[in-house]
Amino acid sequence: MRVSEIFHSIQGEGSLTGVPSVFVRTSGCNLRCTWCDTPYASWKPEGPEMSVESIVAEVLRHGSRHVVLTGGEPMIAPGIRDLAAALRAEGRHITIETAGTVPPDGIACDLASLSPKLANSTPADDDPRASGWRERHERLRLRPAIVRAWIEAMRGSGGDFQLKFVVAAPDDLAEIEELLTSIEADLKPAQVFLMPEGTSMEALRSRGSWLVDTCLQRGFRYAHRLHIELFGNKRGT
Repeated sequence: MRVSEIFHSIQGEGSLTGVPSVFVRTSGCNLRCTWCDTPYASWKPEGPEMSVESIVAEVLRHGSRHVVLTGGEPMIAPGIRDLAAALRAEGRHITIETAGTVPPDGIACDLASLSPKLANSTPADDDPRASGWRERHERLRLRPAIVRAWIEAMRGSGGDFQLKFVVAAPDDLAEIEELLTSIEADLKPAQVFLMPEGTSMEALRSRGSWLVDTCLQRGFRYAHRLHIELFGNKRGT
């Protein structure tokens, strides 16, 4: 599979924030989010082809028990299920960061970090990068039945899940509530994370104040982007 980077850092988002983890970022995505902070794995995929064996060897070299399969969209990477199975055989805890547009179909996973994409992710009509992508992105970005399949798979396997939404404006909350209703999965508010959109601390703080108020009102969890605060928006962190 094509891999844009493998690195050892701490998890910056979600329920495992602060946990030392090895990140395997596959290259390639079936969406084109306008605010994507890893364009080298989506808009302009790059990186070498690597075998499952060589990826596992690199992961083991770092020693951390926690491994994060991310992207791009890792679920479209050829061999991703073989990679997850090999990591499970090595006793690793596996987080899969996915937009929830591809069914799990039995993949080895301990934490499904599901990040359905809201309308704020859709490229604008005049985005020069988006030729042929705007309609495709809009058609694929929300798949409630597939998100529900992930949740049911995690519950059935004894794994865990979280729903993590990138929020750019207060109006996004109505879309989130509509999606949560359509999933019909008996969700607890604490399983829902709201993360401010942005790749700088200034942008995160500008949205953080009202987003925290929303979390207090609705019982959702606020998702800080710790890696942005510690390292800035740069690769390998």
